[in-house]
Amino acid sequence: MTQFNEDGPPAPEKLRPGALHGLRVLDFTSIVLGPLATRFLGDHGADVIKIEAIAGDLTRANGTVRDDGLSSMFLAMNRNKRSLAVDLKTPEGVEIAKRLIATADVIVHNIRVAGIERLGLGYEAAKAINPRIIYCAATGFSQEGPHCDRPAFDDIIQVASGIASLVGQQHGQPDFMPTLIADKTAALAVVIAVMAAVVHRERTGEGQYVEVPMFETVVDFMLAEHMGGLSFEPCTEPAGYQRIMSGGRRLLQTKNGHMSALPYTVDQWRLFFNAVGQPDMLGQLGIVSKTDVNARSGKLYAAMAEITPHKTTIEWMSLFEKLDIAATPMYSLEELPQHPQLKAVKLFQTMTHPTQGEIRTLRPTAYFSASPQQVTRLAPELGEHSIELMAELGYTGEETQALFARGIAASYTAPQDPVAEAASHVIQTAS
Repeated sequence: MTQFNEDGPPAPEKLRPGALHGLRVLDFTSIVLGPLATRFLGDHGADVIKIEAIAGDLTRANGTVRDDGLSSMFLAMNRNKRSLAVDLKTPEGVEIAKRLIATADVIVHNIRVAGIERLGLGYEAAKAINPRIIYCAATGFSQEGPHCDRPAFDDIIQVASGIASLVGQQHGQPDFMPTLIADKTAALAVVIAVMAAVVHRERTGEGQYVEVPMFETVVDFMLAEHMGGLSFEPCTEPAGYQRIMSGGRRLLQTKNGHMSALPYTVDQWRLFFNAVGQPDMLGQLGIVSKTDVNARSGKLYAAMAEITPHKTTIEWMSLFEKLDIAATPMYSLEELPQHPQLKAVKLFQTMTHPTQGEIRTLRPTAYFSASPQQVTRLAPELGEHSIELMAELGYTGEETQALFARGIAASYTAPQDPVAEAASHVIQTAS
């Protein structure tokens, strides 16, 4: 079932085409939402062309940086892409983009709609060039509402969507989740939307405009379990999934660490308390049904928390496995590569990047027996593929070099002395 070469991207003759093989995606995105979405499309075999400004995507400097231009975040979200560096604020740069549109199946952008329209690369312009184009705009807010022109980032959407408020109800003060949950949720919605539009075009031959608004998408995501009293008119109870809002379940301390355990049914709670020598506990807490378990989860976990510090995490894991009750030790981010499940399935892979040397990456997680996800390219240097893409678009070598000289497009050039210039990134421009 292996789909991943541990030493690096597999040789072309060994590749099996992914489900989106032959689909060309123009990636006019930056930061997190868009690049993560297009990375998923690339993992499925799409030819993703990342169109970057001459200065590059801002996330090239975000996260941990070993060598200028390819940060940990950029490496994680931009594999399986080719990079073209071009100045879209020039007529010649827009012409390059238009030539690309003529060859493409999908466009994904997270530029504000008014901004991309000013560039002359809005949907109607793209459709005039390529009527079959699937044009996906990942916006901050729906273009039908009064906030349509406002900028949006993960922080803004976490606060606007109720996420920060929910965190506050748990911890006493509103705060952000320590992960880019809004960006990543919207990224998955973009992938779903693009794939649905591809299926529609395969059936009908019809391209279309698709908008995935970040704010509305995250609100929908949040309220899947938190509609609560908002589900009914008139509303007689507050919003929110009360089992979570009440904070009943908790992280459990053991003799040497922490764990999570979840006896889900009355029978499982009975098995647990019998195993620890407290067979009367459910009766003492007045628990007979699953409804009682939900209503009194705080008391159940308080009773469990009195017991768990007396054994080690490994001892508890052995017992919960025997009882077939869901449980796990707590893992830090640094410990995840040593998780026995992740080690067994080789989720973490060490590969050799052409300019960064040895890097650790995660393989695609879904298994396909006929059209596997796979890594065919590691994240590109800025403009790494500009020359080959310009040639594909019909530009001669002289024309390409002239555009480089004027700063309209740019190409990465590998350092001549890898030892002496290991951190060097040379861009061909007028300078």
